[in-house]
Amino acid sequence: MQSAASNLEWLTQFPELAQLETPAKDILAKTARIAEAPIGAIGYREGAPCGAYVMRLAGKSRVYKMSTGGREILLYRVGAGETCVITTTCLLGNSDYPASTIVEEPIRDVLIPANAFHQLMIDSAIFRKYVMTNYGALISDLIVLLDEVAFHNLDARLAKVLLDAKTSTITRTHQQIADELGTAREVVSRQLKRLEQKGAVSLGRGHVEIINRNALEKMAAA
Repeated sequence: MQSAASNLEWLTQFPELAQLETPAKDILAKTARIAEAPIGAIGYREGAPCGAYVMRLAGKSRVYKMSTGGREILLYRVGAGETCVITTTCLLGNSDYPASTIVEEPIRDVLIPANAFHQLMIDSAIFRKYVMTNYGALISDLIVLLDEVAFHNLDARLAKVLLDAKTSTITRTHQQIADELGTAREVVSRQLKRLEQKGAVSLGRGHVEIINRNALEKMAAA
């Protein structure tokens, strides 16, 4: 579902744009749209053309890469007040999406059409700085992910995923955790079982409960 975003009230959710120039505001008032999507909706698919810059007002989606064998690896998540680095890359490089995204929590986005985005990048120093600052931060996150996948063992990465949930009870299936780590469900199940035997976690149907956070923190730091 889409609607006009002409009143620009949504800009208050992005403090970096508080002093946006009047001509830039005029462009946004004429072109920006607000879109909403429920859990499970596909935001974009790998290989599809990119038509708009996305500014997230509410909700969360995950961006992932799928192998030819059907195995998924999480690249990053986009939450409220954030933008999508892959979308930015595609708009700047005039390329198709190299990954896919799916909604995890109902989302509400501001969509800025590609032609308006490019005009704003030329005309507005404030908008340009906002885009590039967010782009740089998200690229740094992807480099961290690459470091973890290439140089950290699965035990450490699994411990980090559990700790990053910021709760003692993680309501995710073994398959969902495996997708996030880019490995097979059976591998994650074995690793979780070992953690349970060590007293670090307790396993239930569709959830994992952290019992010994210190033990996981030591594993994540290894």
